[in-house]
Amino acid sequence: MSTHERVIEIADLSMSFGDQKVIDGLSFEVNKGEIFGLLGSNGSGKTTTLRCLFGMLNPQHGKLLVNGKPWSTKMASSLGYLPEERGLYTKETVTDVMTFFGRLKGMQTKDAQRWINDYLERVDLADAAHKKVEKLSGGMQQKIQLGVTIMNEPEILVLDEPTKGLDPVNRQLLNEIIEDHHQRGATIVLITHQMEQVEQVCDRVLLLKDGNAAAYGTVQDVRRQFGGQRVRVTHHGPLPPLPGVTQITTRLGEDGEETELQIDDYVSLPDVLDAYIRNRVQIRAFTPFLSSMNDVFISVYGAESA
Repeated sequence: MSTHERVIEIADLSMSFGDQKVIDGLSFEVNKGEIFGLLGSNGSGKTTTLRCLFGMLNPQHGKLLVNGKPWSTKMASSLGYLPEERGLYTKETVTDVMTFFGRLKGMQTKDAQRWINDYLERVDLADAAHKKVEKLSGGMQQKIQLGVTIMNEPEILVLDEPTKGLDPVNRQLLNEIIEDHHQRGATIVLITHQMEQVEQVCDRVLLLKDGNAAAYGTVQDVRRQFGGQRVRVTHHGPLPPLPGVTQITTRLGEDGEETELQIDDYVSLPDVLDAYIRNRVQIRAFTPFLSSMNDVFISVYGAESA
């Protein structure tokens, strides 16, 4: 993947509804072939940003480009958009609904139905092919909605809360389908509150807060930036208090007490270990690690995310 080949460019985007400024000078890029996480608490402006990008809203200011050009309906065949709210015709059968959308995307009826049969088999919905959509559970409908989104193999996939209504087994299946399209070369923008999924699949992320980027970069960089240094210590005997070291949790493990530490950036990890040894603490393990994206999300949004 070339970091200079940009599929999406947003520069200095601003958008208001009346007196309320929803997006305030937002800038970011999505590179060709990456999985990009667009994250934020409810109401942070994620959906508004996408609606501005794809011409559903007219922003007050900013440059918004898709493959180097402003969005136009001529580009529609290159985009697969899974909205958070489902947009299926629930009184029709699964096959009829999916065939209809396949035809809208330029597929021949036979090609669409062949694709539909293969997809329904993969997502364990072959028996539902001739059932009305309204008879399916929310999770099943979500898998139909995903199929409609990806069936013409678009170059750009925008997935807004794709795991909504899915159990852990089907969330894993979804991740596999996303990875298949990633390997095929699709660029994927993922909007989700599932931080574990972000860690599993995303290359880079943007955390949107108050209409601007609170964090932007690779998953590892963001975890390092907002989580700081963390260490898991297995020990016998109490850990003495040290400047710049916060004991977050302690529990009893198989080899002694296990304590998780938050270490301020100015503190050297070897100095922390040396201080414990000098205080005659028996250290069985001293393991640095990065904060999880869930920790980062809570750090950025705090009570907002509750």
